[in-house]
Amino acid sequence: MFKRRDKRPAWKVVTRALYPQGGWRRAFSYVKHRVRRLPDTPEKIGRGIWAGVFTTFTPFYGLHFIVAAIIAKLMRGNFLAALMATFFGNPLTYLPIAAVSLGTGHWLLGRRSKAPMSSLGQKFADAGADLWHNVVAIFTPETMDWQGLSIFYFDIFYPYMIGGILPGIVTATVAYYLSVPVLQAYQKRRRNILKAKLNQLAQPKPGDGGGPAAR
Repeated sequence: MFKRRDKRPAWKVVTRALYPQGGWRRAFSYVKHRVRRLPDTPEKIGRGIWAGVFTTFTPFYGLHFIVAAIIAKLMRGNFLAALMATFFGNPLTYLPIAAVSLGTGHWLLGRRSKAPMSSLGQKFADAGADLWHNVVAIFTPETMDWQGLSIFYFDIFYPYMIGGILPGIVTATVAYYLSVPVLQAYQKRRRNILKAKLNQLAQPKPGDGGGPAAR
């Protein structure tokens, strides 16, 4: 019932993920519009935005919606705002986010980075290949090999997870303090517009005589 009638080819799905229809500017405009119209207090929406933006600095790719929802619940933030704010992480921002998080992580751990940004994709691929090999090895005579996953964890995942905390908190806090006053002004403007419309409807129309019609 909810499936697409026209099944899209794989290349089109990937293309739309990297560059949405209408462009990223239109996508950001849509998310901004939806966030502003959420039926909640500016502070609660702001806490949801904080959760979503912070989540983009974590290495849990594919699970950002779940992580953002959990953080929003703990912070009593708006759930939908948290989900939409995860779009702060996108193909245009993931590379600088990863560079800052990894650099901060290796610095906090007191070691030099062994994984230049150019090798990130290869390490992700090696980790994925190892994971798939080990799953297959459960049902076949193949021997499990954890080398790729081990390198990925110590060189990428762990430094990324540790290093993303500080820049994630800073960026999410800036997003919170920028969004709350904008939301307050927007909601106040909407209330004033609605109040003006109600007052206009309450005024007697010309020819009504301002009261009940005379018999």
